[in-house]
Amino acid sequence: MLTWSHVVLNVRNLDLMLDFYQNILGFDITDRGPIAEGGPEIVFLSQQPSEHHQLAMVVAKAEEATTKSVNHLAFRVPTFQALKTQIQRLQDHRDTHFLPLSHGNTLSVYFGDPEGNGFEVFWDTPWHVAQPQGKPWDISLSETAALNWIESTFSGEPSFEAAEDYHARRRSLREG
Repeated sequence: MLTWSHVVLNVRNLDLMLDFYQNILGFDITDRGPIAEGGPEIVFLSQQPSEHHQLAMVVAKAEEATTKSVNHLAFRVPTFQALKTQIQRLQDHRDTHFLPLSHGNTLSVYFGDPEGNGFEVFWDTPWHVAQPQGKPWDISLSETAALNWIESTFSGEPSFEAAEDYHARRRSLREG
């Protein structure tokens, strides 16, 4: 079963959008940085301490003529096996191309629907890692092997910690 998680918007005027989402709607910035070296900036926002982000914004280049303001919609699955089932469905649909990425705090798979709308389906790992991060992961791994790979791949990051510790700190900041 998929549960709603977050949306990523393509934006042109980041300052204007951040002012609105922070000062009018009450979102906090949880992370920000370039998607990749030399890539556009992404800013992550949330109101809920238990959610790293409910919303993210990617700065689109002003000269790019895009009609899409939504970059992708994201859905969470409750188990690693549910993620593997979703991946199998994508593999069974010959016309669907997908990209498995781990952000350290998730194992994700990105793909588009038949009209090009972006989607992410992910499973939460037990860790938090500052974002943006993204490393391709091997979809043939078992749950244990995937978790071991994530820990060995991301544990050198200064922000690597137990997700429950990260969420507790955000709760205390939001309540304080």
